[in-house]
Amino acid sequence: MFESLSDRLEGIFKKLKGRGLLTETDVAAAMKEIRMALLEADVNFKVVKDFVEKVKERAVGKEVVDSITPGQQVVKIVNDELVALMGGGHSKINLAPNPPTIIMMVGLHGCGKTTTSAKLANSFKKEGRRPMMVALDTGRPAAIDQLQALGTQIGVPVYGTKPGDNPVDIFSQALKQAKLEGQDILILDTAGRLHVDDDLMDELDNLKKEANPNEILLVADAMTGQDAVNIAKSFNDRLDIQGVVLTKMDGDARGGAALSIVSVTNKPIKLIGVGEKIDFLEPFHPERMASRILGMGDVVSLVEKAQEAVGFEDALKFEDKIKKDRFTYEDLINQIKQIRKMGPLENILNMIPGMGKKLKGVTIDDGAFTKVEAIINSMTKQEKRNYVILSGSRKKRIATGSGTSVADVNKIVKQHLTMKKMLKKLKRGKGLNMSQFKF
Repeated sequence: MFESLSDRLEGIFKKLKGRGLLTETDVAAAMKEIRMALLEADVNFKVVKDFVEKVKERAVGKEVVDSITPGQQVVKIVNDELVALMGGGHSKINLAPNPPTIIMMVGLHGCGKTTTSAKLANSFKKEGRRPMMVALDTGRPAAIDQLQALGTQIGVPVYGTKPGDNPVDIFSQALKQAKLEGQDILILDTAGRLHVDDDLMDELDNLKKEANPNEILLVADAMTGQDAVNIAKSFNDRLDIQGVVLTKMDGDARGGAALSIVSVTNKPIKLIGVGEKIDFLEPFHPERMASRILGMGDVVSLVEKAQEAVGFEDALKFEDKIKKDRFTYEDLINQIKQIRKMGPLENILNMIPGMGKKLKGVTIDDGAFTKVEAIINSMTKQEKRNYVILSGSRKKRIATGSGTSVADVNKIVKQHLTMKKMLKKLKRGKGLNMSQFKF
């Protein structure tokens, strides 16, 4: 996410930070490079022009001249303007004062609407709400089946329909059912359509009039770059959307859509999809995203993810095990499961300040966790709890059972012992040498 832009900006700021005094010529040269970096990241041309002008106006002003560290002050200005460019602050989903809240999901074919509807329903369910999804893509039977399968997976009811039914009629019936069953969120998964197809857009207009939704969310594929911005503008002009959900953010190294949509549509990005799993939908925080773009990590999001993945009781149990020096393979596999709940490992590591630079060019293999789990799952209960009994013959059996090699098993044993030593140091209040532990 934003990898190419972050690399370019890092190089530009490195030059600025190395100078004790910045002239207008220095700032102009830096702004030229920033302009090129943003354009290469597929940011809208007009958005780039306005952004650079705002930064330049502040960067050649008094706040930089009087600063002890002019280079760092320019970085702060760029950070502030990036935050403003992406909306200034987090925008929440509008909830109805009298339930059910009606959320209408719109977008093109293949943008990820159905999956995003399920991800959104799943996040509401985690908050203790009672969502229901409604399959309104009646022209594509597979879409109805997909939504019902996702609903079963997350334990959320789906109002069933059949191909050819009128979406407006389906909504009316689904609303009655939702009220009857006490569902407080109604998510409408509409059919994908081209924004230039007037007949299909008229269908959405009719549905909007009937449903009077509290929220119309446009689901857009971040990897389409400028097209995502143009699509957002067209849907907004026609439907007056309340916000945007950008999918496949984890696959877009440029990030132009995220940096352009708010300025072009004047509507906020509310959520971003950062992976295929049902849990990988995040609230969009402009200030945190700006921090990631500038290579400063995102500690707040990291802490939130950790709190979500690790319950209070689990944390107390883990603390007790550290005190008693009883960190077993069972505990190791539990820790791995909790880390995997937090999202793709590469995303997690990039939230740690400075870690992005260290990982540059390094391929993070989430599959390594799968191998560790397979090895530990091939152990007996006794072996998991007491590493001392892991003889050569036992290791050979474990390797065969997990489809790995004895060398792989030895590596896990070594990593487990390293972790035990680190946790002992943590218990005694000594510093930890993280370089000892390699993933």
